[in-house]
Amino acid sequence: MPSHRVPWNKGKLVGQKAPLRLSDIWSIRVRLQLSESARDLALFNLAIDSKLRGCDLVRLRLRDISHGTAIAKRAVVLQRKTGRPVQFELTELTRSSVAEWVRQAQLTSGAHLFPGRSARCGHLSTRQYARIVSRWVADIGLDRHAYGTHSMRRTKASLIYRRTKNLRAVQILLGHTKLESTVRYLGIEVEDALEMAEQTEA
Repeated sequence: MPSHRVPWNKGKLVGQKAPLRLSDIWSIRVRLQLSESARDLALFNLAIDSKLRGCDLVRLRLRDISHGTAIAKRAVVLQRKTGRPVQFELTELTRSSVAEWVRQAQLTSGAHLFPGRSARCGHLSTRQYARIVSRWVADIGLDRHAYGTHSMRRTKASLIYRRTKNLRAVQILLGHTKLESTVRYLGIEVEDALEMAEQTEA
């Protein structure tokens, strides 16, 4: 008698995770500031600015984004998935929140920016990071199933594309090798079609 296996995605939202809106970013940021969670505020701001995949973000060491004791305005990180370097800018807000976290945690140059519970890898795991992101979005009333660590990566890229429509710039910022990957990643064709539909009176 054949067994009826339940699909892994039954009842779950699958597909691309939605990017955060500007209002969502500030809602999360203010909550983290009020809760005085220096680590989470630094992690959130750096995730938005860097546009790094979760696996690259959690592996960052202080020396990757600093010059001596000062947090750098720009950083270059080698991506694990592609082996290619990607550059990103750190806003003043991000630099100050990271500096405060470094001060509180008393991190040294070679230390992981976000230490984890596991002594084996020494840094926050991608699973722990995913749980943290879920908590952030749920705390501001968003559906945690619709957002994930990739929402952090997509957020600033989506905002930049909406403001500039410069696809090549977003491709460089995300470290994609092919423009088609960026198009698919941002869901641009769908977004633009919906935008045009909204602006067209029937």
